[in-house]
Amino acid sequence: MLGNFRAIALAGASLAAVALGTASAEAGAFGLRDQSAIGLGMSFAGAGAGAAGVSSMFWNPATVTMRPGWVSEQNLTFINLQGDIRTLPGTSAPYSALPGSGDIGQGAVLPSGATSYQLNDRLWIGIQTGAPFGLVTKPRDVWAGEAYGRSNRIFSLAFNPVVGFKVTDWLSVAAGPNIEYFRLTLRQAVPLTPLLPATALPSSFIKGDSWGVGFTAGALITAPTGTTLGVGYRSSVHHDIDGSIGVPLLALAPLAGQVRAKLNTPEKVTAGITQVISPVFRMSLGFEWDNWSRLGDVGIVSKTLGVTVNHLPLRYKDGYTYSLGGEYDWSPNLTLRAGVSYEQSPIDFENRSVRLPDADRVGLSIGASYRWNEKLLLTAGYQHLFVERGRILAGAGRDYNVSNALGQSIAFAGVADGSADIVSVGFRYQFGEPAVVAAPAPLVRKY
Repeated sequence: MLGNFRAIALAGASLAAVALGTASAEAGAFGLRDQSAIGLGMSFAGAGAGAAGVSSMFWNPATVTMRPGWVSEQNLTFINLQGDIRTLPGTSAPYSALPGSGDIGQGAVLPSGATSYQLNDRLWIGIQTGAPFGLVTKPRDVWAGEAYGRSNRIFSLAFNPVVGFKVTDWLSVAAGPNIEYFRLTLRQAVPLTPLLPATALPSSFIKGDSWGVGFTAGALITAPTGTTLGVGYRSSVHHDIDGSIGVPLLALAPLAGQVRAKLNTPEKVTAGITQVISPVFRMSLGFEWDNWSRLGDVGIVSKTLGVTVNHLPLRYKDGYTYSLGGEYDWSPNLTLRAGVSYEQSPIDFENRSVRLPDADRVGLSIGASYRWNEKLLLTAGYQHLFVERGRILAGAGRDYNVSNALGQSIAFAGVADGSADIVSVGFRYQFGEPAVVAAPAPLVRKY
């Protein structure tokens, strides 16, 4: 058994080891939802009920029991984020004379994968790997909002081994630890005085990383009516971020040095339902709740001084996502998909910043799977995100307020526009013949 589990871990982590960059935030705030090429094709509708393939384990670990034998699914997703921030009246001089941000979007590749292995007619083990959080925004170095953001990077990597148990022929449960790495680097210009031409200003930075552990759990119900219903939970992960802060001004030098911060990632609850409409057509619904409001203000504490020297006033609200999708078996080897989603972002005018000018968005998706042979399934998906325009106001009493050496605040007013194009490809491979023949399920998926 140890050898089998080691092989599963290697298969599940294979693509995670070749990450090409930090992914741009695609879900609300700096969350990432792109863990499945199959799921992307339906805007992740029904992911909690297994509609996103083996990778549905990200949303509901109980879906590990849906396939017999040893099955591995790997995905590679390219996220192309476009966005810019235009300056509005109300920005302090001389910053108001500087250009807008330019395109702050950065393209990136997100690897993810999931593997399941059936031990007997009731017990499964598996592992899901991916990046649940990520962000890259990079405006031009000299721009009107440089005092609030020059570059922002968040990177994460999570490993989630799970154990699933089929309680009855219609009820499955599963749970497992979620081991997560988190790293951030934030840079912004240091204003010397609001009266000095705002060009070539030095940059300050905050950076650090952490390992943390949480858990996932879920349940899956399959009914003889062709209905599959699933509910999954990803717990918050507590991170004691260990890092440093750099401020290149003599007057602010005491603030520099080694720092620490406490950050709790949001819990996620996912509910999904898939209904067989005909032998070749299925419809799915999805709902996700992300507890972003638990982040609040993240204090940056100096290890030397033992006092808070800076903070990230995130003050996010909870995020909600609703999705609808369908899939049609065009032939025994080809399945077509489409979906639509609407997400209420945890970020609005009250907490929007130039670091992450997020807003509500609508997603439209298409996708397909092709069965190459009895063992290999090839998948692809595409989604376009329409992000609402969002106003930004930074300054005294606002998000990411900073002061210059003279204690005078700088105001920035702007409006952000954005969109994203997401392309995901993947494959699923069945290793050998199933060691155990599972009991017939009321819902038989051809993909």
